[in-house]
Amino acid sequence: MKSVFSDEYETFRCCMIAARKEAQLTQESVAKSLKKPQSFVAKYENGERRLDVIEFLLVAHVIGVDPCDIIRKISQKISEASCESER
Repeated sequence: MKSVFSDEYETFRCCMIAARKEAQLTQESVAKSLKKPQSFVAKYENGERRLDVIEFLLVAHVIGVDPCDIIRKISQKISEASCESER
């Protein structure tokens, strides 16, 4: 399913998927730690739903990634994109 979210959100989504995979966690294991169904993880990873700030922090904690690192990556991508559009 094609996401209808912004390019910036797509970057966020990709960062979250990469962080989960880097931590060698399955969608199911993340969902279990969050006390959510596996479909919860699948839907935000597939771009079918957004994570709010609190959900993002909880997922980052479960995955074991510093949420500030994810935010920095997204900020850097936004900066790079705005520099490219100024050319």
